[in-house]
Amino acid sequence: MGTARRECTDRMLIIGDRHLAAVLATYAAHYNHHRAHRSLGQQPPEPRPQVASSTMAKVQRRPILGGLINEYSHAA
Repeated sequence: MGTARRECTDRMLIIGDRHLAAVLATYAAHYNHHRAHRSLGQQPPEPRPQVASSTMAKVQRRPILGGLINEYSHAA
């Protein structure tokens, strides 16, 4: 709860219950599928399959929650 508050809800103006539920659902998906965790060796709890990396690979940024959080991945 503290992480969600510090990283998300403390930085946004929450308008109502539905808005709070939507923001928390989006943040939970980011937290469990993309955000690195120190105790897991900088891997997310549910990591995506590893793709062979290339030194010349392009990186694609995807803003989450209106740009409050950004996710980065290799562009196809």
